This record gives sequence, C-alpha cells and structure tokens, in this order.
Amino acid sequence: MRKLKNTLYITAPDVYLSLEGENVVVLMEDNVKSRCPLHHLESIVTFGFRGVSPALMAKCASDGIDLCFLSGTGRFLARISGPMQGNVLLRREQYRQADDASASLSAAKSFIIGKLYNSKYVLERAARDYPMRLDVEQLKDISGQLSTAMHNAQNCTAMDQLRGLEGEAAARYFSVFDSLILQQKEDFCFTVRNKRPPLDNINAMLSFAYSLLTGMCASALETVGLDPCVGFMHTDRPGRKSLALDIMEELRSVYADRFVLSLINKRVISAKGFRKMESGAVLMDDDTRKLFLSEWQKRKQEVIVHPFLKEKIEWGLIPFVQAQLLSRMIRGDLDAYPPFLWK
Repeated sequence: MRKLKNTLYITAPDVYLSLEGENVVVLMEDNVKSRCPLHHLESIVTFGFRGVSPALMAKCASDGIDLCFLSGTGRFLARISGPMQGNVLLRREQYRQADDASASLSAAKSFIIGKLYNSKYVLERAARDYPMRLDVEQLKDISGQLSTAMHNAQNCTAMDQLRGLEGEAAARYFSVFDSLILQQKEDFCFTVRNKRPPLDNINAMLSFAYSLLTGMCASALETVGLDPCVGFMHTDRPGRKSLALDIMEELRSVYADRFVLSLINKRVISAKGFRKMESGAVLMDDDTRKLFLSEWQKRKQEVIVHPFLKEKIEWGLIPFVQAQLLSRMIRGDLDAYPPFLWK
C-alpha cells in the first residue's frame, strides 16, 4: 500500500522556494526560514508566492513531487508535475469510455450514489449523536429523500437526468446544513451554498476544503496513470480537472463538510479569522488559513478501515485508493466502480 507522505503548505505571500541538495529551502527576505527534506514530501502547495527556482521545479518533476500554485484565496492557478505515470493503454481506454454515453453514465451513477449515501450518513450521524439539540424528524425526512434520490439515480437513463437529480439532492442536503452547526451560531450561519466568491464564513471554509480535496484527487489520478482532466460526469473544459471533480463528489460530505463542521463546533476556528472584501467576498486571514491547513494535515493522518477493501489506511490515502479502484474498473478488472461508502 502507498505510504502517506507530507504536504508542505506555503501561506506567506513573500516566500521564495529554492533547492539545496535534497532539501527545499524556504526564503523570506533572502533569509532562510526553514529547510525540509524532499524525500518526506509528496506535494508542495503555495499561496501567493514570490517564486520557485527552476532547479526546484525540475527536482519536483523528476522525483514525482506535486508542485501546486494557488492564489491567496485558495483558487487553483497551476500545477507542475513530471511525466504522466501509468500505462498508455489505460488512458486510451479511459478516453474511449468517457466518449461512450452508456459507460460514462454507469460510472457517474456510482459517483453520485456514493455522494448521496455519504450525505445521508452525515445527517444520520448528527441525529444520532445530538438527538436533544437537533430536529431529528427533519433530518430523518431529508435522509429519506436522499434514499429516494439514490434509488432514482440508479434508474437514470440519461446524464442530464442524473445531474438534475444530484442538484436537487444537494439542495435538500444543504437546506439542513445550518442545523449541524452547534457552536458559534452567531458567527457561523449557513443559508445557501455560494462560491466564486464565497459570501460568508462557512462557504469560505467549504470552498477552501473543496479546493484542497480536488488537488488530492487530481494527484491520485495522475499517480495511477489516469488523466484527471477527462471525466465521466463533469464535461471537458480547458483547465478543469473533470475526473478529479467526479471522484471528489462522493468525498465532499464525509471528508470536507465534516471537517469544516468539526473546526466550528470544536471552536478551533473563530469568526475573527475572516475578513469581508468590498466585493462581498469573505476570505480567511493568513493565521486562520495556517490553522486550517494544520488541522487538515492531522485529519489526513487519521487511520480508518476502508469500507470496500477492509484494510486500515489513512484518510489522506482515500483519494488514491478510489483512483486505484477506478483504474481497475476501466481496465475491466472490476465490473463496476465501488464508491467510498462511509459507515
């Protein structure tokens, strides 16, 4: 099984990264702030940076270390990676299946059924853990609607029909999301999912978590030899990691949403760490973003039992395992893609 390595996050805007031997050197105002051995890293993510030396870029590419550039708000800008891994025959089969309406629909159904199942889990887990503080009947009602949506998804005969069903189910799920916030209600109030830009504290955290998760999924797909830009449900668009967005769907609620809720309910993050721009966009400040990333790293290292493989692995390896399972389905080793169904 693949070993989970670390991700180096660079959040300060005036940092320059360079290579020294087998180490990445973090420079600020030409002073060395830290060194990190490259063999401990699987990726480097930078937010608002002065630059990265060509030598470090080449080293990361040759050693298979993902180098990802994000804006100060967490918006994806670019990635540097080495030659695509894996068998070219696997990617050719991926492209064939992506162009086949029936094969694409079959894979997309698995992604969405996984998403609906895990969304149900989040609601049912909350109702079970906090029956005296939540409207249990309301949560059960939405959970029942998601169960119906799962059944309908299995019977969809067209991709547009599946997309419409997924959109309606997501709206139902988010209609009760605010009730899952048990602490700091005056500062963290959720009304509707919004993005580009996020307009409140919770949406700012959700968008940031989804960006990080998308990057993990894209790296996992490239590692197993798949093209993260050619998806089954999400259509091709220049610059969009469509297949990464596909497999991320089943992980949104149990990976990103639960993580955001835990930061709020455990009072790890407070409202003073956010600022509202003139445009209406809400952003995390540097200290809050660093804290968010620190907790994200801790969550990635937590060990769980994978529901399909029945093996103990870290949360951070879930995208890699799902990418492996997807590649097996594309090769024909599995009859269907087994989505991550958290229990």
